[in-house]
Amino acid sequence: MLLLATDTSGRSGSIALARGDANGSCDVIEVVPLAGGTFSAQLVPQIADLLAAQGFTKHDIGAFAVASGPGSFTGLRIGLAAIKALAEILEKPIAAVSLLESVAVGAGLQGSVLAFLDAGRGEVYCGDYDVSGNSAQVRTERLIKREDLFAEARGQLPSSETRNGRTGETIVATSDQSLAEAAQTAGLTISLVEPIDAGAIARLGWRKIQAGETVSPEQLEANYIRRTDAEILAKVNC
Repeated sequence: MLLLATDTSGRSGSIALARGDANGSCDVIEVVPLAGGTFSAQLVPQIADLLAAQGFTKHDIGAFAVASGPGSFTGLRIGLAAIKALAEILEKPIAAVSLLESVAVGAGLQGSVLAFLDAGRGEVYCGDYDVSGNSAQVRTERLIKREDLFAEARGQLPSSETRNGRTGETIVATSDQSLAEAAQTAGLTISLVEPIDAGAIARLGWRKIQAGETVSPEQLEANYIRRTDAEILAKVNC
């Protein structure tokens, strides 16, 4: 099956074509970068160009995978809107993939994984996962101060693991080089994952599609984790 994947969650993004088979493998055919700030102008034309360059049309697409967050509010809205429109027109399923889940799986290790990504403002997006094989079961995804995360991972604060009564070592993973360096300076052992792109979204998306973990265009929603400034202001004014 031909799979189209997109990631518009950050300053830059990417799109990918991949071929998934019934045995579970997913071969990425090509990944094309997208420059940040121009997703609305680039995304649909770049998808059309990528399909044409590989000898396909939109009607050859069998399913979609999309990075659903966390990340840029504007970027995610643009990416998800494009995939919603294409999936609705073609009547194809969508796999929504969390970037944090991609980091957790990308660590290549089993068990309890704490995946984190930079959220700006001195905060990080943090996902607590149970990884088994090539899939991850989410416990929580949250926004947390960077120093609090580091303290929690060192066992200096009550962690989600402690609160849930679990024991054993937690792997800490990120795809952000600067965050990894900061965590190491704070005394943590880090699994540094390759940067997440649409190719990684395609591979994890294919596993979700095979497992029946898909959504319709109407069900597809962004996973911001952080509330928008407008939502925060509305709550303050209530």
